[in-house]
Amino acid sequence: MSGRGRESRRILGIDPGSRITGYAVIDSDGQRSQHRASGCIRIGAEPWPDRLGNLFRAVSAVVEQYAPADLAVEQVFFARDPSAALKLGQARGAILCAALQAGVAVYEYSARAVKLAVVGTGGADKAQVQHMVRVLLALAEEPAEDEADALAAAICHAHSLGALGGRGAIASWRDWSP
Repeated sequence: MSGRGRESRRILGIDPGSRITGYAVIDSDGQRSQHRASGCIRIGAEPWPDRLGNLFRAVSAVVEQYAPADLAVEQVFFARDPSAALKLGQARGAILCAALQAGVAVYEYSARAVKLAVVGTGGADKAQVQHMVRVLLALAEEPAEDEADALAAAICHAHSLGALGGRGAIASWRDWSP
């Protein structure tokens, strides 16, 4: 896919979770994005180290199948439960290692930035994200919450490509220069 001389990039969006991880693959030139695949990885109820291994292998399989150039993932947010925050951090680590091992560039975005890029407001709720992802990618049906969050992360990254005229992505506005 290419528009106005822009190079298309394959982007893998991930919504990390300790039980369910959403994933999404889109192709984008920064202005137009096309859905390739998306879904949820359910990592079961095995002991925690086994679940992390399952998540690593599942993300590795998605990376191998779709060969994305970039991974867009939400940054860790503050959690009230330290145990849940630790597990989420470990799940993110398994995801990042799977991408980095395959040579995929990793870009992190705050949840607020992702919502702003997709809905137009950083305080959007899950239903608004699901709806806008469906509209932006012309999906036949509304995706599940975790899948929609992964699609939103990929779209956010695609928008950063568009902001730079297809020259590459930025991790924050501090990195941007005309």
